Amino acid sequence: MANWTTFPQGDPPRAAQELAARVENDGGHVLAVYREPVGDHWQIFCLLPLARVEASPYQRDLSPTHVKRLTEAVKKLDRFIDPVVALSPQPGVYWTPNGNHRRTALAKLKADYLPAILVVEPEVGYQILPLNTEKAHNLKEKSLEVIRMYRGLAAEQPTSTEEDWAFQFESAHFVTLGLLYEGNKRFAGGAFAPILRRVDKLLKTTLRKGLEEREERAGLVRAADEALNLVVAKIKKRGINHPYVKNYLLARTTPLTRARKTLPSFEQTFKKLRENLEEFDVSRVRYDEIQRSAIMSSSSAD
Repeated sequence: MANWTTFPQGDPPRAAQELAARVENDGGHVLAVYREPVGDHWQIFCLLPLARVEASPYQRDLSPTHVKRLTEAVKKLDRFIDPVVALSPQPGVYWTPNGNHRRTALAKLKADYLPAILVVEPEVGYQILPLNTEKAHNLKEKSLEVIRMYRGLAAEQPTSTEEDWAFQFESAHFVTLGLLYEGNKRFAGGAFAPILRRVDKLLKTTLRKGLEEREERAGLVRAADEALNLVVAKIKKRGINHPYVKNYLLARTTPLTRARKTLPSFEQTFKKLRENLEEFDVSRVRYDEIQRSAIMSSSSAD
């Protein structure tokens, strides 16, 4: 056995021992092989060669502002005190599903190693993503992260279903929004989210088939968004320009009402929404009403 430290919890399983040996062979340093305190799973505390560590391909994009702030904080403290979580999908390769901003900050500071808690089972990476609190997600970041995870799972475990990954996806509407944001980074996801949250449900089909249905759902939302943009353009021609105008319009054209006991299907909802938008009378819109709706929405959110 290699000269790493183990807590007095018995000998690590072969998978943990082999992974620890790989870390050493890859130029890293194993500091401890231990059982974590909740599920008694074996993990490896180590220094990974920074050049071999990458962000997992299905997580959100970096925030340059957060990287800059984090880099400055680490530099001022003159020490790195927050290890990342990592896993090894294949020999010589290490991914961090939770810590890409810290990894990038260390790279900017020209560090050679990245302190990491290395998880033995690579598949746990999908379960770690929902715990990523390094930087709070906004709606676009979360949705893009979920759709990337979805594509990865559809390739690796195509026979599993969305319901099998409910914890990781958190909400079905993130999948549909992820597709919409992939096509248009400026998509008004915040305006459509209240409607999507109510009618977008997890699918029982396999992920591979589910992706096809998700594309169809995204298409229905995209069509409603096109109709919405036409109405917004008409309102702007009347000299009314307000950042809340899309939310205002959707609140007044949604086919969903709080009084309804049974919600229509996803398809029915967005087809009817599109029709309502196409028939909407812009002459009724007043700036003060939009402004008042925005204030009320802000107050209810608090």
